[in-house]
Amino acid sequence: MRFRSSPPRGLFRRFLIGSLLVQLGAVVSLMTATSIRKRMRGKGTEPLPRIEAEHFTIGGGNEVQVYVSGEALYDDMLAAIAGAHRRILLESYIIKGDEMGRRFRRALRDAADRGVEVCVIYDGFANLVVPPAFFRFGHGVHMMRYPILPHRLAFFSPRAWGRNHRKILVVDDAIGFVGGYNIGSLYADEWRDTHVAVTGPAVWDLENAFIDFWNDVRPHESMTPLSESTWDPHVRAHRNVPRQLIYPIRGMYLEAIDRATKSIEITQAYFIPDKNILQGLVDASRRGVQVRILVPKVSNHVVADFVARGYFGQLLDAGVEILRYSDHMVHAKTMTVDGEWSTIGTANIDRLSLTGNYEINLEILDDGLAEGMSRIFERDAQSAQVLDVQAWRDRPTIARLYERLLSPWRPLV
Repeated sequence: MRFRSSPPRGLFRRFLIGSLLVQLGAVVSLMTATSIRKRMRGKGTEPLPRIEAEHFTIGGGNEVQVYVSGEALYDDMLAAIAGAHRRILLESYIIKGDEMGRRFRRALRDAADRGVEVCVIYDGFANLVVPPAFFRFGHGVHMMRYPILPHRLAFFSPRAWGRNHRKILVVDDAIGFVGGYNIGSLYADEWRDTHVAVTGPAVWDLENAFIDFWNDVRPHESMTPLSESTWDPHVRAHRNVPRQLIYPIRGMYLEAIDRATKSIEITQAYFIPDKNILQGLVDASRRGVQVRILVPKVSNHVVADFVARGYFGQLLDAGVEILRYSDHMVHAKTMTVDGEWSTIGTANIDRLSLTGNYEINLEILDDGLAEGMSRIFERDAQSAQVLDVQAWRDRPTIARLYERLLSPWRPLV
């Protein structure tokens, strides 16, 4: 006897397929429109000005420099590489094969030629558009391409699917860099990002983060830190480690939001909070905390923009101020709370960063640095538009439609 699928089941299947096709159509149309706008606009925006790093002394013997200019950051990173004596550890989600990427490749080759141990990690998926030949840095430079797909049975494990989204440079045991900047000419003066350099005991945390990852992927080429670990209550590194299902950065954000009594200042490239972070920010605003969130008006991922817009209404209704950075892409991942606590790192407030990727953020408890981060936020606010509540409520119907169509993608980005 042959049984046929019941009509309701068939209708439901067709509904799901139709919904998916409509969502994919929305994605394609958004990406196409964005591409056309970029070509029409061309290189119309002015380069961002070069701003030198601001220096802070942190308790526990650490010195921290905060960079908001790619040009200044890259010059200092290249100078550190040129001065290396023993070891260079470079980890970057993206290394573009452009002039800036070639400058770093030459510097690393030169270091290896003079006997410095040089190890480089880059993410295979993020660099698909870069010719593979670019990553042949030469004899003496140890290269690790983090694979696009997990190997064999690991394909079915959630532990193996996180991308390596970290950006770390450690030179000898003397200085460590971490933050949002990838390596490429585009980021030098066209993107607004934030990075830090640390000297002192906190360098060990960055060095150890690199080494743990390297040793896990290549246990036959294991290495050990040059410096010794210390306990510093002022500077801590939080690492997401998908292979161990450890995601402390999300907990760090939630704890800081819950503790806030006066102010929360967030700068994010892709702000797609989960239910708990969203509710934490709403609750903070309702108990009198001034909550301000700065995001790009138009990012390099337009789909993420429209997914993020789905949260704006609830935040605005709770009194949260949303500022949209104009003219340039803002890619920073920072938060400052109550003028005392700050975090700077690689993790966005979205699912991929907080429960998916390898990430690293520094948590710094220092009122001097927090004051400096607040000054940076205020300067960025001068280049941003405050989202008006009524204007948001009166936004075009087509925008509401795209937001609704893309809302099912929230758990995926």
